[in-house]
Amino acid sequence: MRPGSNDEEWREDCAPRRVLALFATKWTSMILHVLHARHGGTARSGVLHRSLPGISKKMLTQTLRDMEETGLLTRHIHSVVPPAVEYRLTPLGTRFVEPVELLYTWARQNPDALNQLGDRPTARRV
Repeated sequence: MRPGSNDEEWREDCAPRRVLALFATKWTSMILHVLHARHGGTARSGVLHRSLPGISKKMLTQTLRDMEETGLLTRHIHSVVPPAVEYRLTPLGTRFVEPVELLYTWARQNPDALNQLGDRPTARRV
């Protein structure tokens, strides 16, 4: 906190902390991106799983449930055999696509900056 800054701007429920908490897992932003950019806002879980190399089925299911609970997407079950489950971006989820796409675009345009980062102990990048 710098001297003279308003402490209220940085309280635990402030907007920057809330948005960072929403994207605390990498998969939330990636699912938003994939649903929007590759699947027009709607996809079945198997399609999402194939579209996100490196995500486990368990992590995908957990993240989709969290996103449904927060209102970013809805889950639709089709009455067929076997049952088909489809996930759709909500209007709220679509609003969150914009900042994700801005960040992803910046990352694609600035690989040199990303390459200058030191290795994180949890990174899988080689």
